[in-house]
Amino acid sequence: MNAAAAQPAQKENTDNTERPSFDQVLIDIADYVMDYDIKSDEAYKTARYCLMDTLACGILALKFKACTAMLGPQVEGMTVPHGVRVPGTSYLLDPIKGAFDIGCMVRWLDYNDTWLAAEWGHPSDNLGAILAIADFISQKKEADGQPGLKMKDVLSAMIKAHEIQGVIALENSFNRVGLDHVVLVKVASTALAMKLMGGTKSQIIDALSHAWVDGQSLRTYRHAPNAGPRKSWAAGDATSRAVRLCQIVKDGGQMGIPSVLTAKGWGFYDVLFKGNEFKFQRDYGSYVMEQILFKISYPAEFHSQTAVEAAHILHSHAKDRLEDIEKIELTTHEAAIRIISKTGPLHNPADRDHCLQYMVAIPLIHGSLIAEHYEDDVAADPRIQMLRDKMVVSENEQYSKDYHDPNKRSIANAMQIFFKDGTSTDKIEIEYPVGHRKRRDEGIPLLQAKFEAYIKGHFEPEQAQKIINICDDQKELEDMFVTDFMTAWVTK
Repeated sequence: MNAAAAQPAQKENTDNTERPSFDQVLIDIADYVMDYDIKSDEAYKTARYCLMDTLACGILALKFKACTAMLGPQVEGMTVPHGVRVPGTSYLLDPIKGAFDIGCMVRWLDYNDTWLAAEWGHPSDNLGAILAIADFISQKKEADGQPGLKMKDVLSAMIKAHEIQGVIALENSFNRVGLDHVVLVKVASTALAMKLMGGTKSQIIDALSHAWVDGQSLRTYRHAPNAGPRKSWAAGDATSRAVRLCQIVKDGGQMGIPSVLTAKGWGFYDVLFKGNEFKFQRDYGSYVMEQILFKISYPAEFHSQTAVEAAHILHSHAKDRLEDIEKIELTTHEAAIRIISKTGPLHNPADRDHCLQYMVAIPLIHGSLIAEHYEDDVAADPRIQMLRDKMVVSENEQYSKDYHDPNKRSIANAMQIFFKDGTSTDKIEIEYPVGHRKRRDEGIPLLQAKFEAYIKGHFEPEQAQKIINICDDQKELEDMFVTDFMTAWVTK
């Protein structure tokens, strides 16, 4: 290396101490959070389904020791005044740990909603911060003789958190620079947590600047050969950090960092985004909640959902002929190949639920795909590797184009099985998974059945039915106080 190459990059002139204006991206988010009036009945209705589905996923996760080991107070036996209730448990936690626990459990099984664009993610992860802060603040208000927040406030916060995360994700790929999508969970949760805490627009902007200045998580834990369970608690970590940053700004009086994104040499764009500024396809509204993708049929990474469905359809044609299979052709989109197409050993459940070939092999063998299928005992079945070895994965460029088309937003996969005797199955092509907006009429009854099954599987019958009844009526739910809602989910 020559001397010139060894010199550090020149940073902006540090002699200029004049503080700049806040970056417009921060201002736009704060304006939206504080001033935008949500008019969409569809968004509120979808938010109710999202609340039900997200909490049901969290309740199901409580069956897994690896998840429950992450939950509970930071110090054993510690309690706090106005403690946040963690649904399905008896915990009373401080709001930071409460946000972590709720965020952790709802994401643990990779079964809650999904948003696919230039960046991927799961906007309902933000419920960790939203529900924790809403419960904590409401208990404090009611202790002071004031009315607490209502569940419509929670649904409104969910719609706006979805929108912030989803709209930024439309045109801006964090994964392509090695950053994890939970940065957007932290940003959206920060904005809405501060709003629920009673913060001002200026405090939202200040807190947002701190969310962006954090170093941000790498995606290392999502990809081979390092895939592991951190991906299941990364969102909980992001929501808890959001709550902490809001406390630092609101209670600690900390100032913001005005050009956190645009500062030459030192800002997010130059340090972490290859010098590129964010691009925006649309203004903030209620688009994302209306378009959100639900994982209804399978606890599987969303790019695989239609592939798993195709495998499920082909199960009856293949189940008695697995040894006779010559080749399995999987045709998919570019994002699926980049994220979840894997060869070689899979080391843990988190590795397996992000492997396209594994997620297709299971329904070919069993006719179903459930969370337990990712565990070690099932994975030891030699037929899984046999089928993975026969799979050929290729891209259909039209699928990739339609994936990014805002009028389609498809997640297409196709599958065909060829046998050693020269015969083959039909080619099964599915553009939209059952959780897509284009299949809402088909999907919502299945989502409700999923919700009821997991609630009844965890709570005593009377309590389960009470929770189901609360969530079944839009107006009743919206008018309900947050503290009453959270009380309904407590177990002894």
